[in-house]
Amino acid sequence: MIHIIRTRATRGQIVEMLQVLEVYIKLAVDVERGILAGGCVLHADCEVILLQDGSR
Repeated sequence: MIHIIRTRATRGQIVEMLQVLEVYIKLAVDVERGILAGGCVLHADCEVILLQDGSR
């Protein structure tokens, strides 16, 4: 499951993101906005989610 994290990730969010790859979580980060998307199979998938959310 893909999550956009705007504050500290909850244990539940981490568990859900780990379901994709089981041993690690792939992330994409928008450093200007201070948010990240995680839980994707490919980093590019997380990037798309951030772009849809208003990142540049």
